[in-house]
Amino acid sequence: MAADEPLVLGIETSCDETGVGIVHGTTLLADAVASSVDTHARFGGVVPEIASRAHLEAMVPTIERALKTAGVSPKDLDGIAVTAGPGLAGALLVGVSAAKAYAYALGKPLYGVNHLASHICVDQLEHGRLPEPTMALLVSGGHSSLLLSADITADVRPLGATIDDAAGEAFDKIARVLDLGFPGGPVIDRLAREGDPAAIAFPRGLSGAKDPAYDFSFSGLKTAVARWIEAKRAAGEEVPVRDVAASFQEAVVDVLTRKAVRACKDEGVDHLMIGGGVAANSRLRALAEERCERAGIRLRVPRPGLCTDNGAMVAALGAEMVARNRAASDLELSADSSLPVTDPHVPGHAHGHTHDHDHVHEISKENLYS
Repeated sequence: MAADEPLVLGIETSCDETGVGIVHGTTLLADAVASSVDTHARFGGVVPEIASRAHLEAMVPTIERALKTAGVSPKDLDGIAVTAGPGLAGALLVGVSAAKAYAYALGKPLYGVNHLASHICVDQLEHGRLPEPTMALLVSGGHSSLLLSADITADVRPLGATIDDAAGEAFDKIARVLDLGFPGGPVIDRLAREGDPAAIAFPRGLSGAKDPAYDFSFSGLKTAVARWIEAKRAAGEEVPVRDVAASFQEAVVDVLTRKAVRACKDEGVDHLMIGGGVAANSRLRALAEERCERAGIRLRVPRPGLCTDNGAMVAALGAEMVARNRAASDLELSADSSLPVTDPHVPGHAHGHTHDHDHVHEISKENLYS
């Protein structure tokens, strides 16, 4: 761990986890998370207002816990990074406001970074520097994307994305139909291990010869599974939950891995990075490893704790911004719930940031904390 590598604190609040990470170069020093998922469980999904309030309550204690774990003082930091988007607007605002307050109070540069680019960059904390270009398959509750990054701090190109439900969203919806609770991903993964993935022939969305090569669609699959379950129940038959879980899961991961390997071959990239919450799925990892090995592609997947939303991934991207001398963000930085992945970070207005967001407002010292 070189002494001249940047020491960066990262804040992540795009959904229901308050994540704070501290990174020294590519070395992870602390990864503190406060999750409000249990609070949302009784509603069957994330409630934005509840998530925002939970972030407010957890923010300062989580930052203090991360600093204590890392054994560093706030004054030693070289920068503060924060997820500026995409995500839930209210939740993002809590993190962005906190980051601006800390950056201002400590006199440290602020870096508003992209949630999706952060999911790619976190792999550096486990497997070393990312190759350039990097092919990334990001799979989560809100995103299913194939991305090609020539420079994680400045050049991320989308090759394909979901046109309706993201993979993680489909997992949650099928779990709800099966009365398995929320979140659905972990329980379906667990039950699928005891089921037959070939028991039911569920459809593979956008897999035809004339369909987009890299886009994803899971809405039709979700509907097909729900109707299959409803037909069984209407006939008074028992639903084979484990076989349904295994067959549904196989349909999802089959499409994800097939398209990701195809993208690597088409773009001449000999490795694949998989990130996002669904990357913790055991079957996705196994099938990706099998298909990548067969195709001569090296697979990089962070450990499950780094796949779900966390502050470490934000700190990792922030450290890259500092190391590569990227322009810091202004204290006028605002949350952008639809920040495009082509913007890995949001530089200050003086450095040519071109997006005109109606919700960006002038911030003075007096209203910085409001």
